[in-house]
Amino acid sequence: MEPPTKTTATRDEVHAWLTEIRDLKNAIAALREALEAEQDDKKKSVREAIAAAASEIAQLKAAASALRDALEQARIDKDKSVQEAVVAANHEIGQLKATASALRDALEQARIDKDKSVQEAVVAANHEIGQLKATASALRDALEAGRNEKEQSVQAAVRTAHDEIQQLRATVAALRESFETSRAGN
Repeated sequence: MEPPTKTTATRDEVHAWLTEIRDLKNAIAALREALEAEQDDKKKSVREAIAAAASEIAQLKAAASALRDALEQARIDKDKSVQEAVVAANHEIGQLKATASALRDALEQARIDKDKSVQEAVVAANHEIGQLKATASALRDALEAGRNEKEQSVQAAVRTAHDEIQQLRATVAALRESFETSRAGN
């Protein structure tokens, strides 16, 4: 075996290598800073998306609560009106019963009219209750759809950030490998 030959590098070559190493270190530091800034921006975007979703959910909950309160108040008002109508009808019936037998026909007609009014009131109340239930169900569905959409958006943002991080890591690795190859070649 022959002894290894000694190679000498000129001062300019050593200076060029050192300059190249310094430039590569600076490039890596700049890439690292850019990557960290991008990660911070992605985290900030995710936080903002989560905060916006939480705010919208709170608003929707408040709207649903207000609708529930309005529905309850409508039910209370309806019950009160029905009770008042029943009290008034009972009072009227009491007066009509006290009236002479000649007014029996008029009393019977009043009962028929009252029954018709109560039936119409019940039908109207049932119709209104059905509409309110449909509205509450639609609001519930819209709230759930909004939640799902926000969750999907946040997940997509997280996936995108993860993919970009992986790409940046691959780029840094490729630059490192290129640097090592360049360094080994010189």
